[in-house]
Amino acid sequence: MDSNSKKKKTIKIPIILSIVLSVAIILIILYFTIDAETINYLSKGKIKYEFFLAALGVNILYWIVWGARLRILSNAVDKDVNISLWESTKIIITNLFLANITPSMAGGEPVRIYLLKKDGLSVGHATASVLGERLLDAIFLLICVPFAFLVFRNRIELESLRIGVTIAIGVFVLLFVAFAFVIKYPNKTKSFLIFLSKKFSKFSKKKNIEHKIFEKINREVDNFHSSMVFFLSSGKKAFLVAGFVTAIFWMTGWLVPILILIGLGLEPFVIESCAAQIILIIIVMMPTTPGGAGITEGSTAALYSVFIGSSLVGIFVVLFRFITFHVGLIAGGIFQYRVFKSVASFSLDTIKREK
Repeated sequence: MDSNSKKKKTIKIPIILSIVLSVAIILIILYFTIDAETINYLSKGKIKYEFFLAALGVNILYWIVWGARLRILSNAVDKDVNISLWESTKIIITNLFLANITPSMAGGEPVRIYLLKKDGLSVGHATASVLGERLLDAIFLLICVPFAFLVFRNRIELESLRIGVTIAIGVFVLLFVAFAFVIKYPNKTKSFLIFLSKKFSKFSKKKNIEHKIFEKINREVDNFHSSMVFFLSSGKKAFLVAGFVTAIFWMTGWLVPILILIGLGLEPFVIESCAAQIILIIIVMMPTTPGGAGITEGSTAALYSVFIGSSLVGIFVVLFRFITFHVGLIAGGIFQYRVFKSVASFSLDTIKREK
């Protein structure tokens, strides 16, 4: 079996796993939540289908706003390159496929970096733009976390979920602190990571792996540090504008479940739904299953059942995940196929060969 066949086989595993996990957990949720009350409610014809279409439209708008943010950051790092909104939006949609089948959506970042380079940015500038996105997300969500925790503090009855949410928020805060530490002390960060890699490399059978790891650590820390220094100094204006767009970006996404609730003939529960989305994002960003599949469905059901009850929560999860996850997976797969001529051909090696 050649290397390309191995890569395609490797990528097929998370694709299958993410879809199977998502569908399996949804079926389990439906099994335990659909009852006579569900059937009776749906038969009364309270469903407003136009709101489901509106939710789908808002989800597409969410991609466009994401593209607008990427455009602002990319054009800021290199004044000689002017990426259009359509081009940056295409990059975002293409990135959705790998983002939706990798933990923490990490697989989408190499795609965005690669396509930004194809549009004229250097790998360093493209990396800076993508890392700038991550930092803006971290800052905005960290500001929102106290609000979400306050809303759900006394409403989460399941102890395991309460513990899980607390751990997720704690880890997220630690990661943000780590972000700040890297910006402030890049050399100390390198020393610490090299110290850890030396300890773990003893268990590796590969030769010369230490040298490769050290090179990668130095390169990645330097890339991150220089990117953040740029956005916090000469690129501050663009960073602030992108920060404002980041708030619009996330709040646009939060409209999707609200529209689904209205479509189901329920109260929109605006405050509760936004709080649930914040907690959900933190949970999904933890490196667990591919695309957070299974974890996201279960967490969504647990959080939303607090205020919409169990009878309709399964239907809600189906609609929410189809619009936000499965549609993105399909659209991302189509766009990725158009760019790479395969949904399983992209890898980090593609970027390395381009350097």
